[in-house]
Amino acid sequence: MQRNDTHTASREVLRRLLHDIPLPSMIKVRQRFDPAHLTDPINDTRSQCATVGAERIQPGQRVAICVGSRGISQIADITHGVIQELLKLGAFPFLVPCMGSHGGATAQGQAQVLAHLGISEETMGVPVRSSMDVVRLGALESGLPVYVDRIAATEADAIVVINRIKPHTAFRGPVESGIMKMLAIGLGKQQGAEACHQLGFRYMAENIPAMAHIILNQLPIAFAVAIVENAYDQICQVEVLTPDKIEMREHELLVEAKARMPRLLFDSLDVLVIDQIGKNISGDGMDPNVTGRYPTPYAEGGPQVSKMVVLDLTAESQGNANGVGTADFTTQRLVDKTDWPATYLNGLTSTVCAPTKMATVLETDRLAIQAAIKTCNILDYATCRMVRIKDTLHLGEMYISQALLREAEAHPDIDILGSADSLSFDEHEQLERAW
Repeated sequence: MQRNDTHTASREVLRRLLHDIPLPSMIKVRQRFDPAHLTDPINDTRSQCATVGAERIQPGQRVAICVGSRGISQIADITHGVIQELLKLGAFPFLVPCMGSHGGATAQGQAQVLAHLGISEETMGVPVRSSMDVVRLGALESGLPVYVDRIAATEADAIVVINRIKPHTAFRGPVESGIMKMLAIGLGKQQGAEACHQLGFRYMAENIPAMAHIILNQLPIAFAVAIVENAYDQICQVEVLTPDKIEMREHELLVEAKARMPRLLFDSLDVLVIDQIGKNISGDGMDPNVTGRYPTPYAEGGPQVSKMVVLDLTAESQGNANGVGTADFTTQRLVDKTDWPATYLNGLTSTVCAPTKMATVLETDRLAIQAAIKTCNILDYATCRMVRIKDTLHLGEMYISQALLREAEAHPDIDILGSADSLSFDEHEQLERAW
């Protein structure tokens, strides 16, 4: 038998094995979180930038604005607002991609990541200066070198950093994912990110602040724009911080960010279905703080999930499927969209390779979900506790199986929005869009 014939036969065996696995009916629900948010975060940002900038920026200065790869709410508008205030002060701002090894660790790739977020020379009206070249500022006591983007370090009179404050996906500490991480890792490009990760996440809570201190002491950081979002992906707080305030306020804002995070209001699930993952959603493609699946032993929290399925990859991720390895099952369409070298680069840079591995691949969405149900270790498949979400950023509305209905009805922060209905697939056995 030829190899292709063998593969075809094997696929048919898989189909037969999964054919009779029942899919639960699903019910649309709404999880309710604290909805408080700023009514005009752009104006708030501009107002603070005008005040702080008047004290920190001189006319004629070249100002590097550092922006990362995350899908932060209104990030293009916030960036544009910062640029406009700097222009009013007579400065000459330009944009620097600040994202470690993302974008395939190429200058063009990182510029394209910003463009996907709506941040480009055309939309912002200022140059985008993207390079992977770095300069070495010094080293930690451990010997780890500290690198920063060459353009920002040598051609800017002042530097502004914009980022969201949130829990990290792989470690816990007084500061996690925010301004200081962006300085140590994002501004360090691939070499800086690699250096910060070299000794592993066991020491990340120490190394990020230590590296950031060196950068703050040696580079002309004018101010940072720190953003906190609520569970609905809306900005609930924005603060423009001078260098002397960054570490203290970031620690305080992290506490607030953790309290505001979206989460699944169920402690245990048999199956979690995630429609899409991507680097614009989380550095890990899907946030482990939501899924409970962490890539290292240095972070914890979230639900207990027996089997997890990821179905697709966002266009904004540009083929980077980092995080797929923490799922149990995925689909051929996700694999077909994946740029594996770019994905592996994440693991090689961070030294955490489990998220870049291949999950078990099934031909279609239907088969992937059936495989998860079959392997979730329950006696009666009809009692499967299953949840379907769009991604880990959007947990307001989602779908739950009938086995979770009673628990949902008893929860004060869950509203039932519809009646039970079968999962709907197209002719290719892909789930119909629900969002």
